[in-house]
Amino acid sequence: MSGLDPVIHPVTRLQIMGVLGSVSEMAFDRLRDIVQVSDSVLSKHLSALVEAGYVSLRKQALDGRQRTWVERTGPGRRAFEGHVAALQSLVGA
Repeated sequence: MSGLDPVIHPVTRLQIMGVLGSVSEMAFDRLRDIVQVSDSVLSKHLSALVEAGYVSLRKQALDGRQRTWVERTGPGRRAFEGHVAALQSLVGA
């Protein structure tokens, strides 16, 4: 079906993109807890989303620790909205 984005389609990536839609950015550890995956699994999915240009990562020192912040990009927002619309079309068919 056209409109479904193979980068976003895996469930964990769909969850990531949905969660990031409600915030300007989110700390890696908070996103990991919401999506309920390990650090390595989240890192793998974020790498695919970064490569597609759908999210960006920012590193910053906080309380003496390096923290990673995740943000959905404009192209990522559009891709997510298109994917959701394709899913809705599929369900309505």
